[in-house]
Amino acid sequence: MPTVVQLPAGKALTVRAAADVFLDSLGNPNTVRNYGIGVGKTAERLGETRPLATVADDEIGEALELLWGTAAVNTWNTRRAAVLSWLGWCRDRGYEGPAVPAWAKRLAVPDSETPVRSKMAIDRLIARRKVHLREKALWRMLYETAARTEEILGVNIEDLDLAGRRCPVKAKGARTKARRRGQAREDYVLETVYWDAGTARLLPRLLRGRTRGPVFVTHRRPGPGKVVSLPDVCPDTGLARLSYGQARALLDEHTAIRGPGTGWDLHEYRHSALTHLGEQGASLLMLMAKSRHKKPENVRRYFKPSAEAIAEVTRLLAPGDSRR
Repeated sequence: MPTVVQLPAGKALTVRAAADVFLDSLGNPNTVRNYGIGVGKTAERLGETRPLATVADDEIGEALELLWGTAAVNTWNTRRAAVLSWLGWCRDRGYEGPAVPAWAKRLAVPDSETPVRSKMAIDRLIARRKVHLREKALWRMLYETAARTEEILGVNIEDLDLAGRRCPVKAKGARTKARRRGQAREDYVLETVYWDAGTARLLPRLLRGRTRGPVFVTHRRPGPGKVVSLPDVCPDTGLARLSYGQARALLDEHTAIRGPGTGWDLHEYRHSALTHLGEQGASLLMLMAKSRHKKPENVRRYFKPSAEAIAEVTRLLAPGDSRR
């Protein structure tokens, strides 16, 4: 059921009143929080006590430019979309007001700058003697599943299907299930990730008889001043779940060349896996199924074929007799 909002009497809304009734109409708390930044700051810039009908289109564009003209592309697009929804909502309900001008356009999202590592480089890194078994298993699992790091770090041993080489994960932006009486709020729609022989060989060695709790844990128990939630502690060993920051520092320790902070990033495994699958001929639909992206343009940002792969595919355009 949509939220019923009591609109102020009369048709002359102030900028602040228009912003408030729009935000009150949004049911999702996350949407309210995200839209509140764009709508709230724009309302402040325009003048909250002004009648909305007195605001010109160009004033909206100028406010957006002053507030987020130098911000990242995604930030600009997000704030612009929030203001666009706000003004469209008011207009649909008969309130006179401005629109986002045509010159304040949505910007094209640039390709990701995350580098892609070669399969040989990944294999060599994981094969190093100085790399601990835990890191070997984590990095191999990140590569073979093409999953996000937070998803893999959040996996529990009980979730693993070792025979089927798969497990469910709570994905980024996971939707909550339709709640019924007695159902927990943490009940989310889960997605499945798959791995292959490399991970399958390492996981049993890593678990060493453990049957419950986090898959990836620290090597030391939390100190007396460290507060850790029960789901993030192994009930058998008392070790805590490995955090993203710890995992990132471990990878940097083994890959940094020019000092701390210059090594690989954990997200590079996801980019590398999808690129290598694409170079091997995986279709766009298969890449979307593997990465669990909903939009093709998002997968495109991950696919960065190497110069060698492009040269190889170019051979298909050569005259017939040159390939004999």
